[in-house]
Amino acid sequence: MNDSCLEISPVSPPDGSLFLRTLTLKEAQAERAEHQNRVDEWTSDRVSRASIAKWHPVYDFLFEYYPYRAAKLKRWSPGCNVLVSGASTAEFDWCGFWRECEGGIVIPPSTFPTHRKKYLTWSIRYLSNTAERTPFFGCFGLHEWAMVYQTESVRHDYVPLRLPVEEINRVVEASDLRCSHYDAFRFFTPRAVPRNRLQLTRETTLDHDQRGCIHVTMDLYKFAHKVSPFSSSELVTETFLLAAKAREIDMRASPYDLTSYGFLPIKIEERHGREEYLALQRELAEESVPLRAKLIDLYSTLLAAS
Repeated sequence: MNDSCLEISPVSPPDGSLFLRTLTLKEAQAERAEHQNRVDEWTSDRVSRASIAKWHPVYDFLFEYYPYRAAKLKRWSPGCNVLVSGASTAEFDWCGFWRECEGGIVIPPSTFPTHRKKYLTWSIRYLSNTAERTPFFGCFGLHEWAMVYQTESVRHDYVPLRLPVEEINRVVEASDLRCSHYDAFRFFTPRAVPRNRLQLTRETTLDHDQRGCIHVTMDLYKFAHKVSPFSSSELVTETFLLAAKAREIDMRASPYDLTSYGFLPIKIEERHGREEYLALQRELAEESVPLRAKLIDLYSTLLAAS
């Protein structure tokens, strides 16, 4: 989307019932400041580390796998259908998406790009499928183990492994690999691929993704950010923070030694570790439910308006 400031002609005022809420200019400015303060710890850390090429095996994922720069996370939007009274289109981020109306400015859902209608349709189906499908909690985060199985080339080669390679291989070989998420499966080593119960493809994503999967929970951030600024910064931030929590659990259960980064391992190679992982995985799945529902509502609003 092009978010540069544009010359915008005033549009007819939408019906008052269209607005989800109304903010004064002062309230909107306060919300923007609160949002920027809320994400500043994450964005400042990312920018400062990137400036000196200092990598982080847990948190860099949130800015690299999901290609949304720290500066973009700091941008504020109230979301679509929110009237900011007494404001002009140039006073806030995403100025190219605001429209003038009687009494202020608004981001109308009807301005969502029509060429992305197919994306909205697919996403609603995907999010609904994952919400309705019975969650599975028996994978124990073994996808990270499968990514280092019988290989000398590991993804985070600047981080030591917490177990000998032979032990990591033994854990994989003694386990039932049940990964159901293609974007984790596609990073399996060649020798780990045939060990997975499901041979996943991009085309079968709709058939297998389910809300028990940690990566599916993380991906809610992607769905929130992909329709910015029509999604509120609050929704983007909530999904980002849940993704960060999921990523921490994901990597704590991995075979990497992250103690120097302040993370204690979840030893899924042992019974107590599997029980700990299972409890945390269930917790994440429950936290994802209301956020996924909000995304489905938002995408449905945009699709209806387009």
